[in-house]
Amino acid sequence: MNKQPDPELTDDENPEWTETMFREAKTAAELFPQLNLPTTKISATIEYDADIISAFRAKGNDWQARMNDALKEWLREHAV
Repeated sequence: MNKQPDPELTDDENPEWTETMFREAKTAAELFPQLNLPTTKISATIEYDADIISAFRAKGNDWQARMNDALKEWLREHAV
C-alpha cells in the first residue's frame, strides 16, 4: 500500500520526510558536540543497606537521581 501525503497538510517549508532524509539524519550529539550531552545511564542490579535506600526514598520520588548525584559527588571528592 503506497500512502500518499495529504497536500493540505504539507508545504514547501515543511516537506514530509523521505527514507533518505531519515537515513542521513544526524543525532543532536553529532550536530552539537559542544553541548557535552550527558552519558547514557546503565541499568544495574546492586544491593544497598535498607537504611540507605529508606533515607533516599524518604526525600521523594526522584531518590534514584539524587543517589546518583551523591555518588558522583563522592567520586569528585575522592578522585577515584
